[in-house]
Amino acid sequence: MHRALPAQALRLYGSSVSGHAHRARLFLALLGLPFEWIEVDLPAREQRKPEFLRLNAFGQVPVLVDGNLTVADSNAILVYLNERYADDPGRWLPRDPFGAAQVQRWLSVAAGPLASGPAAARVIVLFGLPRDPADTIARSHDLLRVMDAELGERDFLAGPGATLADIANCTYVAHAPEGNVSLEAYPRVRAWLARVEALPGFVPMKKSAIGLAA
Repeated sequence: MHRALPAQALRLYGSSVSGHAHRARLFLALLGLPFEWIEVDLPAREQRKPEFLRLNAFGQVPVLVDGNLTVADSNAILVYLNERYADDPGRWLPRDPFGAAQVQRWLSVAAGPLASGPAAARVIVLFGLPRDPADTIARSHDLLRVMDAELGERDFLAGPGATLADIANCTYVAHAPEGNVSLEAYPRVRAWLARVEALPGFVPMKKSAIGLAA
């Protein structure tokens, strides 16, 4: 059993083609928590409407509503769900200072190099944006080279077992080819993705059709 169960249904606002929303949805699935999914139409800019901005003033998905609590930002949602509902929160976010720091390092990567690399390259393709993708693709390969090297030392990003670090980074890496970023040269990254996908309860994000918003 979970340490706690939601007093009422959790609600997750997101977009089916958003990797940020998927990381929250994935962790809910890994924890075995029931929730209500509320699709936010990004191309219609529902995220900029007043009712959504009351949930997240930045106008971004995902947003988690747990009773009278609202948690915005995908990485913040991961931390909240772990501390509130995980049977063993130390599994996903280590309690020792060094282990916690390693996870935080990769949460920062997810908000930085991952977002400006594979995620941004994917957005250019899916939106059909009139931008030169060369810089984002180059940043993507810089990140993937580091990941591939470090995954030669351990099975998961922050240690021997899966943590929030892996949940935060796996989706946009798995979908990097949608932004014309090949994973062919990174066998350890591909093996890591397979290990993440083998976690009990794993749910994939559907491959996006060209022209949909990320």
